Amino acid sequence: MDRVRRIAYHGFVSRSRNRRREEEAPVRSSPYIVSRAYDWFFFILPPLFALALGIAIAGRFSTQITVDAYGKEHQPIMSYLIGIIIHAHLVAVLVRSHNNRAIFNLYPIRFTVVPVVLWFMIAVNVWIAVAATVVATFWDVWHSGAQTFGLARIYDRNSGTAPETGRRLDLWLNQFLYLGPILAGVSLIPHLACMEEFASAGSPFLASVPVRVAGNQRYLTWAIIAAGTAFLVFYLYSYWRLWRNGYRPPFVKVFLLVSTGFCSIYTWGFNTWGEAFFIMNLFHAWQYLALVWWMEHKRIMERLRVASLWGGKAIAAVVFFGAVFAYGYGAVIVPITLKALWAITIVVSLMHFWYDGFVWSVRKGQV
Repeated sequence: MDRVRRIAYHGFVSRSRNRRREEEAPVRSSPYIVSRAYDWFFFILPPLFALALGIAIAGRFSTQITVDAYGKEHQPIMSYLIGIIIHAHLVAVLVRSHNNRAIFNLYPIRFTVVPVVLWFMIAVNVWIAVAATVVATFWDVWHSGAQTFGLARIYDRNSGTAPETGRRLDLWLNQFLYLGPILAGVSLIPHLACMEEFASAGSPFLASVPVRVAGNQRYLTWAIIAAGTAFLVFYLYSYWRLWRNGYRPPFVKVFLLVSTGFCSIYTWGFNTWGEAFFIMNLFHAWQYLALVWWMEHKRIMERLRVASLWGGKAIAAVVFFGAVFAYGYGAVIVPITLKALWAITIVVSLMHFWYDGFVWSVRKGQV
């Protein structure tokens, strides 16, 4: 009788463990976030689309800012265009954070008090304003890698993989794919150029960082190459161990990581065509706007009260994309001399990077 009870008990424990595994790694009927066509066009292939477009426009619609003999800057049309797209995708996070009541109710202070306080600090203090601009520049790099990481984790989740399996490995791989080429390639100095603004804040030491780094870039390059190579070896070894334990990464995740990594290394690292900034920001914004629209379009329709109307989805699309691109245009043309308005663009940028870290959670089931 005791033996029967032990067998029944172990059977119950085994079933409970299996149920927990099923809850941690729900198997979806489709590996895609939306659909095969939508995902490939808006999430998976955009890095290659943007790379092809960047190569095609190279030398025709340069994104390089020129300065004439009188010291006046002239920005080509493609610089304005990519600027509008960047700012449009930055402000789109507010649709997720403020229009989605389930998300807003989780963090009301972060969505109301923090941005107002930060705007006031940037608007009244030039040192804080310059520091915020520098932080936004480099936070953007981290954020870009985190977005690809997030998409990869969703594809893992949809294939039935537990949320924690390979999570840290994927996170650091994506950061190496973005940070590595920038720190080790020709794009480092343009990214550091924002620190020259510290001269206006009375800090010549910080303003001289780009020049001093340029003189030692070769050492930094070798350090990044060594660290990146070591991590890739560790990454492959770790995934080999996971493979032996039964983990089978979904094809869409592998394709996304490989294609994005290739695009990042080729563009940030070498900038052969002079369009690295355009290429990397275009596909990043493309993916993000497509994700926000798909996740939030029903709530947008409800808020506009067009959910029951014929063509209601089209109306919501016009309002959503029209609003974010109108903001993008305004953010591009606002002069830095209008500190109150310019401070808004910096706050939106910082809040976008911060909010994205907790309003899209695979582990919490928010996507």
